[in-house]
Amino acid sequence: MKKKLGVFLAIAMSVVTLMGCSGGTKTPTGTADTAEKSGTTETAASGEAAGSEGKTEITFWHYMSEDKEGKFVQAAVDEFNKSQNEIYVKAQYIPRDELMKQYTIGVVSGELPDCGMVDNPDHNSYASMGVFEDITDLYNSWDEAKFLEGSLNSCKYEGKLYGLPWGNNCLGLFYNKEMLDKAGVEVPTTWSELEKACESLTTDTVKGLAISAIGNEEGTFQYMPWLLSSGGSVTDLTSEGSKASLTYLSNLAEKGYISKECVNWTQADAEKQFASGQAAMMINGPWQFSGLAEDAPDLKYGVAKVPKADDGVYASVLGGENVGICKGANIEASWTFLTYMTNKENSQKICSAIGRFSPRSDVDIQAMFKDDPQNALFAELMEDAQSRGPSPKWPEISAAIYTAEQEVLTGQKDVDTAMADGQKKIDALAETE
Repeated sequence: MKKKLGVFLAIAMSVVTLMGCSGGTKTPTGTADTAEKSGTTETAASGEAAGSEGKTEITFWHYMSEDKEGKFVQAAVDEFNKSQNEIYVKAQYIPRDELMKQYTIGVVSGELPDCGMVDNPDHNSYASMGVFEDITDLYNSWDEAKFLEGSLNSCKYEGKLYGLPWGNNCLGLFYNKEMLDKAGVEVPTTWSELEKACESLTTDTVKGLAISAIGNEEGTFQYMPWLLSSGGSVTDLTSEGSKASLTYLSNLAEKGYISKECVNWTQADAEKQFASGQAAMMINGPWQFSGLAEDAPDLKYGVAKVPKADDGVYASVLGGENVGICKGANIEASWTFLTYMTNKENSQKICSAIGRFSPRSDVDIQAMFKDDPQNALFAELMEDAQSRGPSPKWPEISAAIYTAEQEVLTGQKDVDTAMADGQKKIDALAETE
C-alpha cells in the first residue's frame, strides 16, 4: 500500500508542477480565475447568489457539455434547488480530461468539490486515490437503494461503496436508411457483411463507417465491442481474437472504408460525419439522438447491434457515469442532493433527457421504450453490455489499448507489434499492484 501511495503522490505532484509551469496561479477552486484558466464554466445562472441566500451551498462538478446533455443536468440541479430551502447546489461544467486532472490535483491540494461525476470505468481508480468518500453505510440505510448489480459494482473499491450510478449507455450501429436502400445494402450483422456494405457505400465523398479511435477513453470504449466479439480480452491483447479485432479495423481503414482521421475524432465528431452525410453508418450511442435531431432533423436512420465477428458473438460495452461525494465535502448535504438526483423518478427523467438508461433495478427500461424502437434496441443491448474493469489500474490499461489501436491505424506499428507492446504495459501494471 505504501508503494502505491508513493507512486500516486509522485504522479499528482508532477501534474501540479506541470500546471504551474503553464503559467497558472493557485486560486481557490470555483473562483472565476480558476474557471477561466482551466476552461471550466459555472453553469448556474448569474443570479445564483440570491437563490442561495440562507442555504448551505455545495458544488457539483460534471463533464456534460453545456450545449448537449449539460443543459438537462443544469435543469435537474435547478429543480433540486427549488425543491427545498436548506441546500443550494452550484453546478460546474469542466471538460472531461480537465476534470480528471482536477481530481488528481485536488487530492493533494485539498481543493475538491462536494460532489463529482466520473466515467464509470475510472471510478475505481479515483476511489483508490482517495478522491471519494466511502458511502457504504449511507447506502445501506437508504430505503430507495435499488440499483443494477453491474452498475453498482463500478462504484466499489475493495468491497466498499464510493458513489452511485448516474446513468448507463452502450454502443450500437447507426445506419442511413436512404443510403443503404439506394445501394441495395441490407443492415450488416457480421464483420463480413459490414465490409461488403462499406465497399458498396463508400464513394469519393462518403465513407462507409465512422468511428472514434481517439487517444483517450472514448477510443477504448468504441474499440471494446470489436475486441469482445472476436473473443479478445483487455488482459490478453496478444490472443488471436484480440489481434483479429484490430486487424479487421485496420483493413477497413486501409481500404478507405473508415477515415484515417478517426484517430482524432471524438464520438461527437463521428456523429457530425454521419449527420452531414459524410458517413453512411457509425458506431455510437443513444446520447446522440438529441444531437442528430438538431444536426439532421430530416435524416432517416435506424439503429442495430454492432456487427459481430463471423465466428463470434454480439458484444456491447457498458458506458455511462457515476457520481460520488468527494473527500472533505459536506457529506449530509451532498448525500441529500445525490439521492434526489438518483431516486427512481428523477433517474428516469434525467436519463431519458441525456440519452442514458437508468441504472436502477426498479426501473423497467424496456417498458419505458416499448413504443420507441431505437431506444428499445439499446435497452435490449444493455442486458448483456460488459463493463470496463472495475480496476484501480483501468486508466493505464485503457491507455495501453487505445495507444495500440492508434499506432496501427496511423501506420506506426503492425498489429502484432502494437498489441505485444500494449500487453507489456498491462503486465507491468500487474507487477506494481
